[in-house]
Amino acid sequence: MDEDGIKLTSYFGERRRIDGQFVANAMVDLYAQRKVASSIVLRGAEGFGLRHHMRTNRSLSLSEDLPLAVIAVDASSRIDDALEEVRRINHRGLTTVEQTRFLSDDIDAVQFSETAADQAINLTIHFCRQDTVFGVPAFEVMCELLRRRSVGGATALAGVDGTHQGRRQHAHFFSRNGDVPMMVVAVGAGESIGSLLPDLGDLLRDPCITLDQVQICKRDGELIGEPETPPAYDEDGMALWQKLTVYASEASRHDGQPIHRSLVRRLLSAGISGATTHPGVWGFRGEHVPHGGQHLLQFAHHVPAMTVAIDTPQRIPTAFGIVDELTAEHGLVTCESVPVIVPASGD
Repeated sequence: MDEDGIKLTSYFGERRRIDGQFVANAMVDLYAQRKVASSIVLRGAEGFGLRHHMRTNRSLSLSEDLPLAVIAVDASSRIDDALEEVRRINHRGLTTVEQTRFLSDDIDAVQFSETAADQAINLTIHFCRQDTVFGVPAFEVMCELLRRRSVGGATALAGVDGTHQGRRQHAHFFSRNGDVPMMVVAVGAGESIGSLLPDLGDLLRDPCITLDQVQICKRDGELIGEPETPPAYDEDGMALWQKLTVYASEASRHDGQPIHRSLVRRLLSAGISGATTHPGVWGFRGEHVPHGGQHLLQFAHHVPAMTVAIDTPQRIPTAFGIVDELTAEHGLVTCESVPVIVPASGD
């Protein structure tokens, strides 16, 4: 099935509560009740939001309220029905509302327009930790397939909560967590991604895939192009902000420090509205063999990392200047326009 979809992403702190329960729990409960196709809670390694409070797993005090991102995807009609309740639950945080191409069930090859075929596509695959291919974890098999089919890079991310096919899935200590949601994010040429979709769909029991057009700004230190400036509002009257995403590795350094750690701190000092680093568990860049940590949720020296920064088009040039400096030799940088819901209080 190939239809218009919406990707909702909500950003807030792990300890934030509403109506006596954690916001993340309330949000995933909502998605389970509405039978949303897929949702995933990603815990950040560090980051900050609109109030500019740094949270990091490197400090015992600051790690008690790590940044979270809750991503939900489904057909437009189902997400539209849940949007007002999401706004109420995350009334103090930032939520992006992205139009996407949503694929599920039987996945066919996708033909892009001539313009889109030559541009970069962000491919996101939602699935469960327990999915395997001949005994090999599905995320490892997918990353290897993407590499062999000349997709520029991919990162596998493990959730700590979420839903799949409308069913709630938690991560627990002392458990294999087979049903916990995962996602693989890949960036590549539209022609390459469109042709391999059926093969990806065949690897999974309940495939759920989204496709979004993005601009590649940098690759392995080479400047491809600075972020393009979008209009102030989309066709529905929502404010258009921009999202910079930096794909790197824990091993990638700038002045002896991991790129993502220096990046978040520099963005905070510059007054950027928000940034979060999500540790991956597996992935690759270019022709490198896919690699990662030995266990899910392990942030080891060689695992990939994905850092997301979101702000207005007026401040994105400042953010990109910092990103450009810190990715002088390593990393993939993309940019895309995202409609946002901002708290009325500016909190």
